[in-house]
Amino acid sequence: MNRSVDFSQPQRQSLPGILVMFANSLQKTVRALWPMLLIWLVKFDSLNKIVFFGSVAGVVVLIGIISYLQYLFFTFHIDEENGEFVIQKGVLNKTRITIQLHKIQQVNINQSLIQRLVGVHKLEIDTAGSDKKEASISAISHDLATILKERLINHSQQETIVDSEKVAIEESPTSFIKIGLLSLVKIGFTSNYIKSFALIFVFFTTIIENLQQLNTDVINEDEVTNYLDALPNITSFMIVVGIFIVLILIVNLIRTILKYFDFTIQKSKQAIVLSYGLLSTKNTLLNPNKVQKVTITQNFFQKKLDIITIGIHQASSDAEKVKEKDKIEVPGCTQLESNEILKLLFDKLPQKGALFLPNWRKLAVNLFFLLLLPIVISLLVKLNTDFFTWNEWFIYSTIFTLFSGVLIWFSYRNYMLFVSNDFIIKQNGAWDIDTTIIEPYKIQAIETQQFFWQKTTNIGSVTLSTAGGNISFSTGNYTEIKNLVNYWLYQVETSDKNWM
Repeated sequence: MNRSVDFSQPQRQSLPGILVMFANSLQKTVRALWPMLLIWLVKFDSLNKIVFFGSVAGVVVLIGIISYLQYLFFTFHIDEENGEFVIQKGVLNKTRITIQLHKIQQVNINQSLIQRLVGVHKLEIDTAGSDKKEASISAISHDLATILKERLINHSQQETIVDSEKVAIEESPTSFIKIGLLSLVKIGFTSNYIKSFALIFVFFTTIIENLQQLNTDVINEDEVTNYLDALPNITSFMIVVGIFIVLILIVNLIRTILKYFDFTIQKSKQAIVLSYGLLSTKNTLLNPNKVQKVTITQNFFQKKLDIITIGIHQASSDAEKVKEKDKIEVPGCTQLESNEILKLLFDKLPQKGALFLPNWRKLAVNLFFLLLLPIVISLLVKLNTDFFTWNEWFIYSTIFTLFSGVLIWFSYRNYMLFVSNDFIIKQNGAWDIDTTIIEPYKIQAIETQQFFWQKTTNIGSVTLSTAGGNISFSTGNYTEIKNLVNYWLYQVETSDKNWM
């Protein structure tokens, strides 16, 4: 590893990074124009070949020139005097990005398939004031990225050759937890059903829509319809449902393994290192002191298989809009591994403390809006239209009532709030049970709410806001909520801990 790097002087990205920039720009162009390209391929025989290949060559050359200029005008350095990390980029529009070192909370070193082939990495920087990546360097060698990320995450005010060596020697990460392939298979088969269903639905809808626009006969809808009509209704229904279930499980498994393959957690003196990925690798360095909220997710099947997913939320200006690919998750860890991770994040294992439960009216309200109201609406639709028969309405309503009723009941039973001196823990969920943990001194704002019709029954709600997201507890005893609010405000005011 080169230890003589002087980050106070402007540095350029690795020269092979030009190929990465070219590939990324070409990929974006193809993704933007793919419907047009698909039409051109179908009608290739009728196209003017000279114009077609000439246009393609012109676009490729233009992208190549732009990629070289992007590499030439991109520099980065550390401003020691002001304690800032500075990036300058732009061909026509010059941009200068300045990040204060003490505000950096997370540094990621990622590697896509293209970057792996070229032999470079991408370094991304997160700060506490943004819901997106504050800055990124698309092509940097692994050795240089490792030294730079340690320097940034520890935000030392001295940058010398000796300091870089001390970081590399004294704080070299040691193995802590490794998630095996079997655990990933378990988590792949028992999670993210709704996300995978939406992904499959959008994919097939897009494909069918584009094929219909091209008037192709790849899929003969009449043959498919006639085949299903020839079967009993229940058989047709089971075939369609079975196909979707198999596709959902396969998609879940593939996405989980590709994303989290070889998931390793390492710990150093001041940070936690997460590394994972099969085709695209990701290396995340984060500071436990800056973790705002931790969510533990487990459903019935996962509990039987002893696997847990841990979500780690850091400070963001809009924590609810953090991109899915940028969320920090530890998938498929056991209960013992989960406890060790929590100890690493909080310095101790969180204890649940005093229990607070919602009023029974929460169940009544959910039953009215989520069960009774939809049934009434469907009944009104049946009375005014002939969309379905009375027998069909009765069957569908019965299935919906049983399914929704069970989910609403378990959602109510699992809704709890635990309060101790050091932790606030909320549990909720019907199938996937989420246990959210925050520390009181990290609360930024507290909001209580009580509607006028709730005053006679003394119920209300409270929302705790942190820089990594909110925790809400509704339909609870309002007197108890006000006492808890006073206690939490006292803890915030008297705590000498600092998470920034």
